[in-house]
Amino acid sequence: MTDVTNDRIPLAALEHGTPFAQRHVGPMPAELAHMLDVIGVGSLEELGEQAVPAGIRERDLNLALPEPATEAESLDELRGLAERCHPHAEMIGLGYYPTITPPVIRRNVIENPAWYTAYTPYQPEISQGRLEALLNFQTMVADLTGVPVSNSSMLDESTAASEGMTLVRRAGRAASSRFVVDADTLPQTLSVLRTRAEPLGIEVVVADLSEGVAGLPEGDFFGALLAYPGASGALRDHEELISEIHRRGGMAIVSSDLLALTLVRSPGEIGADVVVGNTQRFGVPMGFGGPHAGYMAVRKGLERQLPGRLVGVSVDADGNQAYRLALQTREQHIRREKATSNICTAQVLLAVVASMYAVYHGPEGLRAIATRAHRMATVLATRLREGGVEVVHSDFFDTVLTRVPGRADEVVAAARDAGINLRRVDADHVGVSCDETTTRGRLTAVWQAFGLDRGELTDIDELDARVPDALPGVLHRESEYLTHPVFHQHRSETSLLRYLRRLSDSDVALDRSMIPLGSCTMKLNATAEMEPITWPAFAELHPFAPAEDAEGLLRVVEDLQTWLSEITGYDAVSLQPNAGSQGEFAGLLAISAYHHDRGESERDVCLIPASAHGTNAASAVMAGMRVIVVRCDDSGNIEMDHLREVVDAHRDDLAAIMVTYPSTHGVYEDTVQEVCGLVHDAGGQVYVDGANLNALIGLARMGKFGADVSHLNLHKTFCIPHGGGGPGVGPIGVREHLSQFLPNHPLQPMAGPETGVGPISAAPWGSASILPISWAYVRMMGSDGLRRATLTAVAAANYVARRLDDHFPVLYTGAGGFVAHECILDLRQITKDAGLSIDDVAKRLADYGLHAPTMSFPVAGTLMVEPTESENLAELDRFCEAMIAIRAEIDKVASGQWPVDDNPLCHAPHTAVSLAGEWDHAYDRRTAAYPMMGAGTDKVWPTVRRIDGAKGDRNLVCSCPPLSAYEG
Repeated sequence: MTDVTNDRIPLAALEHGTPFAQRHVGPMPAELAHMLDVIGVGSLEELGEQAVPAGIRERDLNLALPEPATEAESLDELRGLAERCHPHAEMIGLGYYPTITPPVIRRNVIENPAWYTAYTPYQPEISQGRLEALLNFQTMVADLTGVPVSNSSMLDESTAASEGMTLVRRAGRAASSRFVVDADTLPQTLSVLRTRAEPLGIEVVVADLSEGVAGLPEGDFFGALLAYPGASGALRDHEELISEIHRRGGMAIVSSDLLALTLVRSPGEIGADVVVGNTQRFGVPMGFGGPHAGYMAVRKGLERQLPGRLVGVSVDADGNQAYRLALQTREQHIRREKATSNICTAQVLLAVVASMYAVYHGPEGLRAIATRAHRMATVLATRLREGGVEVVHSDFFDTVLTRVPGRADEVVAAARDAGINLRRVDADHVGVSCDETTTRGRLTAVWQAFGLDRGELTDIDELDARVPDALPGVLHRESEYLTHPVFHQHRSETSLLRYLRRLSDSDVALDRSMIPLGSCTMKLNATAEMEPITWPAFAELHPFAPAEDAEGLLRVVEDLQTWLSEITGYDAVSLQPNAGSQGEFAGLLAISAYHHDRGESERDVCLIPASAHGTNAASAVMAGMRVIVVRCDDSGNIEMDHLREVVDAHRDDLAAIMVTYPSTHGVYEDTVQEVCGLVHDAGGQVYVDGANLNALIGLARMGKFGADVSHLNLHKTFCIPHGGGGPGVGPIGVREHLSQFLPNHPLQPMAGPETGVGPISAAPWGSASILPISWAYVRMMGSDGLRRATLTAVAAANYVARRLDDHFPVLYTGAGGFVAHECILDLRQITKDAGLSIDDVAKRLADYGLHAPTMSFPVAGTLMVEPTESENLAELDRFCEAMIAIRAEIDKVASGQWPVDDNPLCHAPHTAVSLAGEWDHAYDRRTAAYPMMGAGTDKVWPTVRRIDGAKGDRNLVCSCPPLSAYEG
């Protein structure tokens, strides 16, 4: 027997398990050594010294973060914080309701990496599952709202309403700058509307529309927002009011509850031009405010004005129906400062949940859920009336507003003692909202809170039998909805499970391949980070519940704000923005407010480098700024002479410059401090887009090298998964002089400074329920782990650049020939010589089992590659070897060995069906399907062939998958 006692590892070394950083960072030490050898440096530290400009690099930076915890320790700490959260039975309403997420959807969508690690479906041939699920969402929304075209989700209801406001302004003919808002609108929506309206010169006029047409203000207005039902619960017929709005030259936006629309007439039937709202109560937990999928749908004629993402129906090369994102999905990159919206993301993962909730329940199930919630509210109201409590509205869906003069605090307190949160409207009014989780016992407890005697449960049945509905007859819905078979075929869990699996098998996510998308940072979303987000203690919190109910989650918020401040060098952080675009907007509002506070309101010029992300320019315009583009030189850097020229020309009106660092070209520009100095000397502020923060952590801090404000993409650098194109979180960090201008919220004073710019998202802390993901990432990585991740990401990009430079020239490098965390491969001349396109290369990668990098951004005809730190050497090499093999295929076309119109690139991707039929090509089947690998190894089988993009742009009508998709 072998004696191993002398090789025994000390207990102390084993006590805490493997450090998380070793699990998160892909390359093992020997692999990393090989990568560094190829790059030509001796260590990660040497790479950092050579790649990062000395002027911004903080040597031996030891971030003041807690010592790293293991996965088990982090989860234990989060469990302890969860125990400090106390969700009540939430009957507050205001757009957020308890809901039951079917376990089959929770486990197989929210908790399934095939869904949550996918990226935006920019490669539709390997995204058909997500696209079909989103088409279901669009059809669901269009059917229920009664208008023909819906997008594939918005960030939340309040921002959807704000986007609706700007849509009707640009689409309408009215010269007025006034926008009318129903006084019964959700208070958070009214506040977000005001935040959005001010920089655009829109005057928000709040009107009491309870009396219909008589409530409209005199004079012109370009549009109006009507609540249906209202925040108070009141349900009113707006048809005559909408007709009058149209007669006076305006357009009507209706904010509506989709569950209510299963019972009441659709907004489209009463004349709405635009319908907005939220799908949260379709199986998506409240999560202290998000993330949830808002929605927007429009009448015919407004399709091309619709912001956000829209799935179009097209065909593939064989004529089969296929889906793709329509053109406006990328309009920011094309139109920049002329874009109609800065939205660059959606809430795809949550939209999928909501759509599958409708698929699972179908129209009958949704109607039954809605009917039960309505009947609970009706019985509740009747007993209150009979007990002497005044019920303000006779017509309502699920919310009962009571008048209890001087007793509101007493009633709310008594309900809390019984474990129920009600809405305190004011000292005299209390609101009570019912939902699919409302029980008979809960109604009894509410009656007791109002001072009524405890009723027997049998009394509820007696009340239900004799009390009529509270829905006005004129609003009873008679039109059909959700008629497509997809909403009727998956009632059993077995059927839905297989449907979800079929869809996810049609996609490529991080569970199947690296996704080397430049500017997108598709890194590991560790299971230990993801696990807490579905814990009831976090998921079932109402965003407007008393703050003490969420003590544990607010500690997560506080910790994350502190840690992000330390990581970035800023003095304060707001976590409210629920997307990167929202962070941009919030940061620019802070800059504008700062100038106004100093009496320099004339400062409204925003300088933006030509290489910048398209949302930068769109956000600047939304913030009321004028955009001036600064040229970039042949190396991709800001052209300093041109910058000096425009700064000198705008010393009196310069507000800011927006800089992405490292640059969008993937380079550490060594002039960044000079850029900051020039702008500051002219009285402007410096905004650094934090999309590329993954190349800076532990090496340099924006708040220390000259920036004043940055947004940070937690869904990039800090591991919140992209979810197929959402959710995201885009908090902002600011230096001290801007901290008083961070976002705040009217319903949660703790959410921001009293002097803030107002809310820019519906919920006080934005997408609060997914913040534990980033908390866990920082907690488990610690200072050294984060620095190691950054340096490894930079090493991975330089390794790919070195390996591929001889085959595809790397377009931009910094001093010493190094890139940052991403590199741009120039395919323009190569593909031109062969008569091929960048699309051909991207589609061919699917045949190699890989997702394509970012195409044609920021330079047309190029691929931007970002490997991240979490891919190991084998996966990096798999990608490099595939690209090298594709280069050899391109050469065969260029040399004439394969015809330009018959080669594996122009016909890519290849489906199994296409290989099974007749074969009459200049290349064989094996070359088509298995160009580099043995059969079955890492094979991706796209379900469709090359999709006709132009047809998808033309066909924007929402329509579920064809019946043939369900045959058999």
